Parts: sequence; C-alpha cells; structure tokens
Amino acid sequence: MVQSTVENLAPTRVKLEVEVSYEELKPRIDATYKSLADQIQVPGFRKGKVPPRLIDQRVGRGFVIENAVNDNLDSFFQEALRENELSPLTRPEVDVTSVPGNDGEEEAPLKFNTEFDIRPTVELPDYKGLEVTVEPVTVTEEQEQKVLDELRERFATLVDVDRPAEKGDNVTIALTATVDDEEVDNAEGLSYEVGSGTMLDGLDEALEGLSAGEDAIFETTLAGGDHSGETATVKVVLEAVKERELPEADDDFAQLASEFDTIEELKEDLKTQAAEEAKTEQGVEAREKALEELLKLVEVPVPESMLAEQVEQHFTSQGHTEGDEHDTPEHREEVEQNFREAFVNEVILDAIADEEEIQVEQNELIEYILSSASQYGMDPNQFAQMLDQAGQVPMIMGEVRRRKALAAVLEEAKVVDTEGNEVDLSFFLNPEGAEEAEESETETDDEKND
Repeated sequence: MVQSTVENLAPTRVKLEVEVSYEELKPRIDATYKSLADQIQVPGFRKGKVPPRLIDQRVGRGFVIENAVNDNLDSFFQEALRENELSPLTRPEVDVTSVPGNDGEEEAPLKFNTEFDIRPTVELPDYKGLEVTVEPVTVTEEQEQKVLDELRERFATLVDVDRPAEKGDNVTIALTATVDDEEVDNAEGLSYEVGSGTMLDGLDEALEGLSAGEDAIFETTLAGGDHSGETATVKVVLEAVKERELPEADDDFAQLASEFDTIEELKEDLKTQAAEEAKTEQGVEAREKALEELLKLVEVPVPESMLAEQVEQHFTSQGHTEGDEHDTPEHREEVEQNFREAFVNEVILDAIADEEEIQVEQNELIEYILSSASQYGMDPNQFAQMLDQAGQVPMIMGEVRRRKALAAVLEEAKVVDTEGNEVDLSFFLNPEGAEEAEESETETDDEKND
C-alpha cells in the first residue's frame, strides 16, 4: 500500500503527497531488471539471464530505478486517488522528490507530489419550496396556423418557377472551384436549399437574385479535401429554381395527412397539439427558472485551468486555429461562459442528487438513449454501441441523474403564472413530458456550443 496525504490549496485545487516504501517498490524494480535482461546482450550469458550487477555496469542502477518509477508512477497515483476518493479534473503536475539511491540511500522510499483541480464541495441551501413565475399557457390563432402549416410543409411538392432564387427555394446548381487558377473540384446537378448554409460560405449570397441559366463567382474557404483551409474561387451556375407548394388545407388534405375526414376535425386536433406544446414550453421555462433560483442560493468556485483546457479542446477538436473566422476572442468568451455555466449546474445538481439519493434505473437510461438516437437520426443499437465504445455511458447516466435531481427540485417548487394561477406540471414531470423537453434542450445545447 502507498501512504498519502492531501492538502487543500484552494476550494478547487489539492496537493497530494505520496510515499511508496522500498519494500513496495522492490518487486517493480526486479521486474524492470528482468525486462532489461531480455534486451541486453552480454557475452557468456543467455538472453534474459543477465544478472542485475552486470545490468548496473552497463546502464547504471539509476537508469533502472528511473524506468521502474516511470513505469509504475501512474498506478501508485491511481491507488492514492482511490484511497482519498479524489477525481482529478485536470492533468496532474507531478514532482518526484525521492527515489532509491538518492543521497546514497539505496533503500530510500519513492516520494512524489502532485497538484490538480478537483470538484468543489458545496453546502446546499434549503432548495425546497422555490418560488417560480412563468408565462401563462396561451394558444393564439397564429400558433394554430403555424402547426397546420408545418403539417402542410410535410406534404409540400417542389414546382419549377420562372423567377430569381429566393431564400427557402430549392435550386439545382453546378459548382467549379479553383485555387490559384487550378481547378480543384467540380460538381453538377446538386440540389440545395437557398439560405440553409449547409454547403459553402458565400453560396447563399451568390444564389439569391440569380435566375436559371445565370452564374456568379465568389470566394470561400474550403472545409474539406486536399485543399482544406485554402481560399478558393468558386463559380456557381444556377440550373433550375423550385419552390415548395403547400397543399390546400381542405377535407382532401385532412384525409391524406391524418385519420380525420374533415379539415375542421384536423384543426381541432392540431389545436390540442398546440396547447400541449405550449404546456411543455411552460414546463421548460419553469425548469430553467427553478435552476436560476437555485443558482442564486449557491456560489460554486470554478477551476480556471479546467476551463482553459476545455475551451482549447473545443476549438482544436473542430480543426480551428486561433484567429480564424470561427476561433475569435468573442467566440472563445462565449464558449468559456457556456462551459462555466454547465460546470456550476453539474456541481449543484449532483449535490442534490446525492442528498436525495437519486439512482438511475436501466429503463431510464434506455429511454434517454432511444430519445437521443432519434434526435441524431441513428439506429438505437448503433448509438448505444457508439456510446459504450467511447466510454460515455457513465456521462449519460450522470446527465439522466441530474435531470431527475432538477425534476425533484421543480416538483417541490411553488410555480405560478404571471396572472397568479397555480401551474400544474404533472404532465411535464412525467416521462413523456420530460422526453419532449429533452429533445428541445438537446437542440439548444448543440447550438450554444457550436
């Protein structure tokens, strides 16, 4: 066993001092001698049979000790972490202060110090009975029409139009890209929605106002291929313009798009759907405001070095370099703030989950995975396998547990609308309502960290 002591340097940083006796280290040193004996050739000795004294003559005992320490330092560190129930948030800074052979002490212990960031321990306030005020549920004629139009959009058809392209049109285009007057790529018959921003920067601006048969030239930064990151001159030729034509909202459409025979029956059902959607939005608002009220009651220190690591990883993992269009000081500040808020939320909700002794059932984890797979358009089994291979299942369990913790806070909160009416959130707090809210929140989170 290793001996260790912990010194709190700050609410989010500790110093861990570790000592390993020579008796504990000796088997590791012997294993290093054995490994080196397999690598060193000495006349008169078979491979693997070179005695330690000859290895010391060849490479020095200090070299052997150094290799034994380097090979086993992490395992000693992990053992000390387990003994002290510590989980580093950042890469530890290690300082080895003593090894066997130092100052002539052949059997001196191994000693090393490490410093790293940890999660702070927070003292929870009385979080039950929080007062939350939300907007009342209202369904306007505009909202009812919006739901109907969204359904009509699903049955829309594309028709050719003889006019300049506008935002929202579907167009057929041909592209030719050149770098330093050399053609590097071309494509014809591409289908694209003007204004979607899913292809090349500058393409939307080039297309708007063009008619079939016309072309435009613009410059853009290529995002893939052999010339990724280079500036290219792109010629776009507009081959056809099509707009989405919505079906008439009549009885025929009702029979096509639903189980109803008349448009009036369909509208009434859509009105009910719009009301349920508004109730879900009210529940999301209540949950967000409950969290806001909770955050006012607790101050959580945030390790700045951890934030810096996360921000750097965010940009480098996406292939950006500091100073490019995406990696700007303003965007870095925004991403850092998002990470800061997420960390504070996690610390508080994890503490509440501990206080409430909240567990995650297998069916809850499965429901979350099914919902997430649907949002990403993936097969649930493949999505679950991907999470498992990436080691993200514990992270998902933590997320589900924190959602349950916030739901527990919201369940005990006093929620009223701005008109003074008490709000019943039973619909929102049940699994079905929570699932709808999760889908909405996932989309928002993706946009925030983009």
